[in-house]
Amino acid sequence: MSIEVLNESGEVPAPVAEQELHDLARYVLDQLRVHPRTELAITLVDEDAMTALHVQWMDLPGPTDVMSFPMDELRPGSDSESAEGVLGDVVLCPSVARAQARAAGHSVEDEILLLTTHGILHLLGFDHAEPDEEREMFELQRTLLLTYLAQRGRTTTAAPEAGSTPAAPDAPPGH
Repeated sequence: MSIEVLNESGEVPAPVAEQELHDLARYVLDQLRVHPRTELAITLVDEDAMTALHVQWMDLPGPTDVMSFPMDELRPGSDSESAEGVLGDVVLCPSVARAQARAAGHSVEDEILLLTTHGILHLLGFDHAEPDEEREMFELQRTLLLTYLAQRGRTTTAAPEAGSTPAAPDAPPGH
């Protein structure tokens, strides 16, 4: 599995270690049985870059927290098969995540891990436009994040309850 994590946000060090984002992404992709030769990029950007993407792809002003850009329209695999290819890109804005974390009363690291999981699920075709979709996506997001953190001996307050609304509007093609 090729998972590239890039910090273009200007924040050094990044609010979440690149290795932590890589490990989370690998965990999520493994749990959803995504082909081992799948490619994924996770990029942290500043507010100006996120604003430009948000305007270009969503025609909405200002920065957002996470945007997902699917490539090969891969879906979770089954026990017997999964397609390989380029999953796509998850773009995160740490400064927006920081403000959301502060408002929600949890750490920026927890917020970014939540947003990363959220973005990967969008790349795999999950959405929350309809109540049933939202319930399914947020339940899976919560389960994946909590089980990942539990296996690392951690807990979080950032995993929303199934069916809850995201803290802020997200992203484009596949947000």
